[in-house]
Amino acid sequence: MKYVISVREESIDTTVDPRFGRAQMFALYDSKTGECTWHSNTQNLQAAQGAGIQSAQNVVNLGAEAVITGHCGPKAYRVLNTAGVKIYNVSSQLTIKEAVRQIESGSIKPSDGADVEGHWV
Repeated sequence: MKYVISVREESIDTTVDPRFGRAQMFALYDSKTGECTWHSNTQNLQAAQGAGIQSAQNVVNLGAEAVITGHCGPKAYRVLNTAGVKIYNVSSQLTIKEAVRQIESGSIKPSDGADVEGHWV
């Protein structure tokens, strides 16, 4: 499965960034091949609004099947869900590999909705 993980640095051993829309970057991790690529999200770090929507669209464009992040707001959730991308909210203490392992073992289930309020409600 192809996962996009919100992260702060380019390292397979980095922990999950609790932010989605304003994450510094995304790791695109293929659990079948173990390949990981890094994608900047700096254009959304200081966005006045729409960071979640733009980040979600970027994730869809990367071909992700699932997102791993700490929190996902309602607008980003709606874009991802509409595109068929599963969202997994995990602890920011988990590394990329730990989060994927727990998801694929079934101990972490996909989210059924946004877990934080939108900033522009």
